[in-house]
Amino acid sequence: MKSRFALELSDIKAIAAAAEAEALANQWAVTIAIADEGGHLLWLQRLDGAPPISSHIAPAKAHTAALGRRESKVYEDVINGGRMSFLSAPAVQGMLEGGVPIMKDGFCLGAVGVSGVKSSEDAQIAKAGIAVIGL
Repeated sequence: MKSRFALELSDIKAIAAAAEAEALANQWAVTIAIADEGGHLLWLQRLDGAPPISSHIAPAKAHTAALGRRESKVYEDVINGGRMSFLSAPAVQGMLEGGVPIMKDGFCLGAVGVSGVKSSEDAQIAKAGIAVIGL
């Protein structure tokens, strides 16, 4: 039997606060979503001025990053590279940059998805959130 790490509520709150701080420092209105390793939503936070659709896109990015155990940008790059058939992949919704898995010792603990600004800025916010817990 193996032991594994898991996100606790204190971790989730710390990630969300750090991601929010990064967004606010840059005056970016975004939605921040945090999912567990199965892509199930644990946290959703829509900052003032964030577009309504971002509350759907951010959780989808987190879901995709958690299930795939890699940044959602990988899937965007596959599609942009011409493999359009990947759009039919089951249970993969947020195939845009901005979903970042939370990894520890090769295991996925969950993911952060951000939406509302440029995709590279979304990813910057997600990574700033994850960095606060030292991973």
